[in-house]
This record gives sequence, C-alpha cells and structure tokens, in this order.
Amino acid sequence: MKITDVQACVIGTQEEHSGGSVWTFVRVYTDEGIVGTGECNSGGPGYSGFATKAAITAMTPLLVGEDPFNIHLLYEKMRRGGRYGGSTNAPIIFAITGIENALYDIVGKALNVPVYKLLGGKFRSDIQLYADCHAGASNDPKAYGDKALEVIAEGFGAVKFDVDSTGTGKLDMHNWTVGAREMSHIIGLIEGIRGSIGYEIDLAIDCHGQFDLPSAITLAKAVEPLRLLWLEEPVPAENIDALAQVRRSSSTVICTGENQYTRFEFMELFARQAVDVIMPDLAKAGGIAEAKRIADLADVHYIPIAPHNVSSPLGMMAACHVMASIPNFLFLEFHARDIPWWNDLCEGDRPFVQNGKMTVSERPGIGIELNDEVARRLVWNGDTYFS
Repeated sequence: MKITDVQACVIGTQEEHSGGSVWTFVRVYTDEGIVGTGECNSGGPGYSGFATKAAITAMTPLLVGEDPFNIHLLYEKMRRGGRYGGSTNAPIIFAITGIENALYDIVGKALNVPVYKLLGGKFRSDIQLYADCHAGASNDPKAYGDKALEVIAEGFGAVKFDVDSTGTGKLDMHNWTVGAREMSHIIGLIEGIRGSIGYEIDLAIDCHGQFDLPSAITLAKAVEPLRLLWLEEPVPAENIDALAQVRRSSSTVICTGENQYTRFEFMELFARQAVDVIMPDLAKAGGIAEAKRIADLADVHYIPIAPHNVSSPLGMMAACHVMASIPNFLFLEFHARDIPWWNDLCEGDRPFVQNGKMTVSERPGIGIELNDEVARRLVWNGDTYFS
C-alpha cells in the first residue's frame, strides 16, 4: 500500500462559548482505496486553521509514495524534516498530529481493527468526561453553582469553570496581577460552586495562564480547603520554574500541559516537579503515538493524564483510543455542550456522548467519519472541501 495524496480542509463556525469550533481535518489517500481521516487543532483565532493547512500541504511531498503502515518512520521524517522551522511548535506540530492520526485510521481500517488494539489493547471501554462550564454573563456564585448542578445531572464526572476573566475588580488590562477585590470575587465564586455541589463531585478551576506569580500563589493557598480536582495553568506556560514555585507553595493540585506539545516538553515539566496532573491537547501534541509516549512518561512519575479537548467527535474519539490504552487516565474534557451541530458533523455510533461518557469505538480505525454533507456546509471562510 502506498500514499497517493494528502489533503486538508478547515471546518467550523464562530459561536459564543463554542469551545474552539474551528478544526483542521486531514485526509490521506492510498492506492488501495483506503482513506484515513485525522483531525488537528486549528491554533485559535490567530491561526484559524489556514496556517495548519499550509503546513500539511507543505508536508505532502514527504509522504506521497510512502507506506502508511510506517507510522513512526513517517512521524520522524516529518518532525526531523521541519526541525529548523520549529517542528515541535505550532503550526507544524498541529499538522503532524492530523497526518499521524489519519495514518492510524488507515492502518486500523486495513487490518480491520480499532486503533486501541494497535496500541496494545484497552484498560477501559468508557471514557469518563468532565464538562467545561460557562455560567453566562452572570458573576453570581449561585449562577455558577446552578450551572454545575445542571451539568452534573447529565452524568459528567467533574466540572470546570474559568476564573481569569470575571470582569470584576481587574486592576489593569495589561498586567496579570490580581488585586484584592478581584481575588475576593474569584475565591467567592469557587467557594460558591463548592458549596452548591458538595465535596463528592470533582471541581477544577482554570486560570488560562493569566495570573502572575504572587497572585497564583495567593489563589492556590486560598482554595486549599476546597479540595479542587486541580488548579489549571495558574501562570503562563512559558516559565516552568515559576509553575514549580506555585506547586511548592501549596497543597492545591496543579495542572498544565495544554500549551506543551511533545514528550520533550512534558519531560521538562516532570524533571522540574512542576505539575501534579497533565492535560496535553491530543489534537496538537504530535498524534496518537506521541500521546501514548507522553502518557507513559507521566505514568513513570505516577502522574495522571486528563487531556484538554476542544475537538469534534472524530478528534475526540482519537483521544479516547489513547486514553483507553493507558492505566493513568483520569478525565477527558468535553467542551461542546453549547455547539448544536457537534453531533451532526460526524458519522458513527451516535450520540457520541452519553451520561457524561464516550464509549471507545469498536469499528476499524478511529471509528468515526466526517459527515460530508454537514461538513461541506461548515467549510470555514471560503475554504474548499476535500476533492
């Protein structure tokens, strides 16, 4: 079997609280008629998918004529071939991720097995999800608590709320210092959620790397009695030593990894003892095999993995195959409760999320396909669909 072509397409719409609903999809074509589809992160508003698509297109000559079964060889060919252009950074690592996932889809289809069997089998069939929640424009702790109860009733194992942009008491739009008024408001929101849901439901809090070091330490220490599942990205991701200082200052569990990509960056997090839970985004961390390498590194350090996820059902199922195959899985994020067409974009065992869980597909390959009719209507900003 040989690769004959690689194509990419950007799909999505811009909606409030849509959870990053602009995605880049890759299709890898073969001379035996088997087509693999992979998904990768589009890089947010600054990229809107087209930089990732350009990187995919640039890699096509490296892949045409190659055997798609040689996944690790092709991964290294792409990674090493782009090392002088930043192959472990966006958008190149995003492009590699989508291509590598599509290769796994091809191999699974060719062998008539689901991807998790290519990874050594599964520890679990159901992947427990946590829901990223939004309480609307209200900054009332009761509104946050009510939203948490609504989501928990749907079966999700944990809830997460953002506290970095509450709009209350901000000292300065350019610095990351949290003053007394804003800090009191943030702590009050978290206390309100915990008071509503009790202590038998896991609660995570996301700072999006928007706080400076003293503010992060103050918050981490203040919420110690609330027994958070984790405090996420309390400082920007660039300075690992600063994150390690936050972790050493408090018993609050610290989580990061959305903005780290390959195993090399996670190795630094572990070496500097900067994290308690990792949350790589598996739509931009290098692909299925690299995700498993990261998880295995975490397991050596007895650290659980709870991937960040803003993917379509296809990218989410790719993550599920990896999370099924490892022992140290904790939760997978679900960020699409407010996207009305999320379930319609793909075909497979629908609904894809039930009772707060996603069941790993037993179909060959990733097990989910794009619904071409729906996807074609959602092509992003004049892009062209797969030919």
